[in-house]
Amino acid sequence: MRTRSRGLRTVSASLVAGALLAAGSIGGVAQAAPSQDRADSSPAASSSASPSVLRIATSGFVDSFNPFTSIYLLPTNAIRYMYENLVANDQTDGSPTKGLAGSWKTSSDGKTWTYTLQDGLKWSDGQPITSADVKYTYEQMMKVPDMAVANGNLVSNFASVDTPDAKTVVINLKAPQAPNPGVEIPIVPQHVWSKVKDPAKFANESNTVGSGPFQLASYKANQSITFKANPNFWRGAPKVSGLQYIYYTNSDAQVQALRSGDVDLVTGLSSTQFNALKGASGVTTHSGTGRRYTSISLNVGMQTRDNKPFGTGAAALKDVKVRHALRQAIDNKTLLAKVLNGQGAEATSFIPSSFPKWSLPTTDPAIIKYDPAAAKKTLDEDGWKVGPDGIRAKGGQKLSLRLLVDSSDPTEQTSADYLKPWLKSVGIDLQVQSSDSDTISDRTIKGNYDMYFSGWSINPDPDYQLGINTCDSRPTRTDGTGGTTQDGYCNPDFDKMYAAQRAELNETQRRAIVQKMLAQNYTDTPQIAIWYANSLEAYRSDRFTGFELQPAKGGIIANQAGYWGYLTVAPVSGSNNASNSHTGLIVGGVVVAVLVIAGVVWVLVRRRHADETE
Repeated sequence: MRTRSRGLRTVSASLVAGALLAAGSIGGVAQAAPSQDRADSSPAASSSASPSVLRIATSGFVDSFNPFTSIYLLPTNAIRYMYENLVANDQTDGSPTKGLAGSWKTSSDGKTWTYTLQDGLKWSDGQPITSADVKYTYEQMMKVPDMAVANGNLVSNFASVDTPDAKTVVINLKAPQAPNPGVEIPIVPQHVWSKVKDPAKFANESNTVGSGPFQLASYKANQSITFKANPNFWRGAPKVSGLQYIYYTNSDAQVQALRSGDVDLVTGLSSTQFNALKGASGVTTHSGTGRRYTSISLNVGMQTRDNKPFGTGAAALKDVKVRHALRQAIDNKTLLAKVLNGQGAEATSFIPSSFPKWSLPTTDPAIIKYDPAAAKKTLDEDGWKVGPDGIRAKGGQKLSLRLLVDSSDPTEQTSADYLKPWLKSVGIDLQVQSSDSDTISDRTIKGNYDMYFSGWSINPDPDYQLGINTCDSRPTRTDGTGGTTQDGYCNPDFDKMYAAQRAELNETQRRAIVQKMLAQNYTDTPQIAIWYANSLEAYRSDRFTGFELQPAKGGIIANQAGYWGYLTVAPVSGSNNASNSHTGLIVGGVVVAVLVIAGVVWVLVRRRHADETE
C-alpha cells in the first residue's frame, strides 16, 4: 500500500524477542485537559472500556477505508490491518515475506512472477481465499482508472494476470521488474466487492470482510471508529479483542488522556510532550526511527498530465536558481535542533535514511550546503536585484513567496518563524499564511500556493514513491484531481531512470539508479526535504505489553509498513484497564467509541497535511 504513508502508506525490534523499551518510573505533572477536548460526550457511554481493547488516541483524517482510493495515514494504516497483501513486508527489515502467498518464483527474464497461495486461507466471514480474489483486485486497478487512485502505479507494468488454479497466481509483466509485484496491494474479497454498484466510491466503513488481523466494525465520520479481532487471520488471532480509536481535538489533550488512563497509546508526540511523559507513572516512552520525511513543497508550475497549467504559483519558483537559493538559505540543522530538539535526522531526499540502501547519502555531490552568502550570490547572478526595502526584484516582479502554515500545528508555526528571517536576509520576502488544514488542502490540490509543508510515509521498496514523481502521476484535470503526485514534479529524464530502476534485477545496479534519480530530483528542487523525524510514541505499560517494532532494530510501533505493532500486544496480567472516563460503549462484544469533537465539523476533503498523508 502506498505511503503518502502515502503516501500513504505506511506505517522493528520485537519487545517480545527481548528489545524491551525502558519503562519510566518518575511521576509527571500535566494540566488537565478541558472536557470538551475529549471525544466522549455520548450520554450512552459507559464508564469503562474492555480490558482487552487497545485504545489509541488520534486526530487523524479519514478519506475512506477503500483500499483502491484512500491515501491518508489513519485509514491506510487501518487497511493494512484489514487486508493482507499477496506478499507482506517483513517485520525485521521490511523485505518481502510470506503474505497470502506462501512462496513465489520468477522467470529468468524477470517478466513472469508465479505465486502459490497458502493452504486453508479464509476471509473473516469464513469464505475461502482463492486466486480469483487476487485476479479481481489487480484487474480492477488495471482496467478501471478510478480504482487505481491509491496504488495504480504498482500495476502499471502488469500485462495480464492468470489463475491456472485456485492457489496459483501468475503476473505477466510488460517489462522485467525488480520490485516484487505482489507487495503493497491489499487483496479484497471478490464475493463482496463484485456486488458493490460503484466500488470506486464505496466507503467500506462497516462490517468489513477481510483477511487481516482486525476488521472494521463501524465508522461514523467524527463519531466512531471500531475494529474487532479477526479469528480467521492466517497468523493467528490477535491477543487483544479489538482496537478503539478515540478522537481528541489537540495533541496536549491526547497526552493528558494517556496520563489519566483514558487511552493506552499515543503517537506523533512533539519532543516537548515526549520529554514531559518520560518517567510518568505506568507510561513507557519510545523514540523510533520512522519512515516519514518532511519537506517544503514548492510550486514549480503545476500542470496536468497533458501539460495544461493550473493554479496561482509564483512565477519566480519556475526558476531553478531561485529554488537553489532557497535551499542555500534554509538551515536544516538548526530546524532539526530547535524545532524537533534533535529527535530525527537531517534530510537529503524523499527517501528516509531509515532505508540506507536507497536514501541519498549526505556525501552525494548534488547536495547543496547551507550558505546564505552563496544564496545571495546565486540570486545576484540570476538577475535578482536588492531593492531599498531589502527585498529583491527582477523585471518589475518582487521576490515574494507565500508559505501556507497549519494554524493548529506548532511545528509548522515554529519552523515558519525561523524561515521568514532567514529568507529575508538574502532578499526574499516570505508571506506566512496561517490557515486550517482543510483550506490548505484545497489550495494545494488546486495549485493555489507557492510553498507548504508536506510529508509522506515511505515503504521499504522505493518504487511507489519514485513512481508518484513521474510525469504520468500528475493530475488529469485542471482542478488538481485525477492523479496522485508528490510535488507536481515532471522530468522526462527522471521518468527514463524510473523505468530503468524498475527493470534492473541487480540490486546494486538498481540502487545506483535510484540514488541518481534522487540526486536529479534534488537538483531540480520541486521540494526541500527538511528532516526525517523520529516517531515519538508512549503507551500504558502497566496495561499492555508485547508491542513489536518495525524495523526490528530501533523501529516504530504505530504507522508501520505492516501490522506487527498490534499483532502480539496483550493486556498485562492482572491489570485493570477500566478508566474513569466515558470513552466507550460495549455493544455485542465490540467496543464503539463515541466521538464528539468539540463541535468541530471536519470537511471530508483529501487534505495534504504533512503528518496525515500515508
